[in-house]
Amino acid sequence: MAFAKLKALLRTAKARTYEALWHAVGDICSLFEPKECWNYSIGRFIQIVRCSNDDWWRQSLMPVRHVSAASQCFGNFEMGLTAINIKGSLIGHYCFFQPIRTETRDYWMRIAQVAPLVESVPPKLYGGTERVVSYLSDSLVDIGHDVVLFASGDSKTKAKLVPCVPEAIRLSRYLSDPLVHHLLMIDTVSRCADEFDIIHFHIDHLQFPLFKDRPNLTVTTLHGRQDLDDHIELYRVFSNMPLVSISHDQRRPLPPVRWVGNVYHGLPTDLLSPNYEISDGYLAFLGRLCPEKRPDRAIEIAKRSGIPLKIAAKVDSVDVDYFDTNIRPLLDNPLIEFVGEINDEEKNDFLGNSLALLFPIDWPEPFGLAMIEAMACGTPVIAWREGSVPEVVDEGLTGLVVDSLDDAVSVIDKAIAMDRRTIRVQFEERFSVNRMAEDYSSVYRKLSRLQAERKPDRHLSVGVTSTAAKSQSAA
Repeated sequence: MAFAKLKALLRTAKARTYEALWHAVGDICSLFEPKECWNYSIGRFIQIVRCSNDDWWRQSLMPVRHVSAASQCFGNFEMGLTAINIKGSLIGHYCFFQPIRTETRDYWMRIAQVAPLVESVPPKLYGGTERVVSYLSDSLVDIGHDVVLFASGDSKTKAKLVPCVPEAIRLSRYLSDPLVHHLLMIDTVSRCADEFDIIHFHIDHLQFPLFKDRPNLTVTTLHGRQDLDDHIELYRVFSNMPLVSISHDQRRPLPPVRWVGNVYHGLPTDLLSPNYEISDGYLAFLGRLCPEKRPDRAIEIAKRSGIPLKIAAKVDSVDVDYFDTNIRPLLDNPLIEFVGEINDEEKNDFLGNSLALLFPIDWPEPFGLAMIEAMACGTPVIAWREGSVPEVVDEGLTGLVVDSLDDAVSVIDKAIAMDRRTIRVQFEERFSVNRMAEDYSSVYRKLSRLQAERKPDRHLSVGVTSTAAKSQSAA
């Protein structure tokens, strides 16, 4: 039945590419029983290739290691046929192909996500960047892209995982040098780069020298602060590398660079559930205990207001001295409770039961994931006017932006009185993972089109023999 449906679909198609596809399908079905063929999915066995003569098309039967999510079942396979986007890695001596590009081909893409190796994806405890990579990768898979995630081996993802270290470096007893393992990962990515339409890096700029000659194959999201003097010369040298910011304020310190998008972070809407009824709560501080996050300000706000404060945060090794010297003495107060690091399940109760999240930063925060996590729980945010804060917080709707300790203390009652349902609605409209994935998909499509225009024919994949390539060319 499915075979007849496919046959009818192809016969009615006007494009010559469908005719080639139909002949290839016929070849396949002569080798396999129909039931077995459909169980394995036709997309696994066929690859349409273009000859050097643009007026004619030929097909090659070959095993394909990677296939689009759109070709896994017949319901979505029709979309794959329409786009002519069945694409994969070459195996054995079936070697020469070039993917066909059409306008609709842009919908489905083969995407590499390259994550930091310090934390797993998603992280077991604290880790903003890895958490965003996790949400993005899964959402891209959900909307039909074929995604490969390069990350630590203890990561959990809907994408195809390429483990680059056995476990996340920060919690490992055996791995100690992040730079070494990130360089090895970049080498792994570069050796299979031609298998992807876009490679999305989340590891800052380590990959720039290796990909500077084919920049449109990559995009790099800058997750960290960019106001360091050393960055200026770096971005001048690699000014052609496509970059995505996570807030407009993050761009401010940099010289002219190649921005291809600004994409705010997003969360799955079912990750954190809102709590609309708070009877007797507390103020919350969530993040790292470090000088730029200013936990001392949060403690002072609690003392002045007389409202309890709970601190859920990690202490990195570089911040141990700061914690011992500046923060630990302040914890000896009945109003202050230090909870330590918490996971996602604990985070829902921690934020959902709080009266407000205190975000008293003293640095140009590029985004601030904790703010939208609080909004997802319906919890208002009281944040300092630094970095991305005015972009993320909708003044008077999801929180209040302040400039001093006195301001922060004075607006607590106003923040507590905010409509927690409105806060949740604003979160869903502005900071959902679906919106983030669609925004990134637009960036990928734009770069992929540029890559196709400048370099329409892909190089042969690594391991392809010249003899086999010549035989295909002569055919």
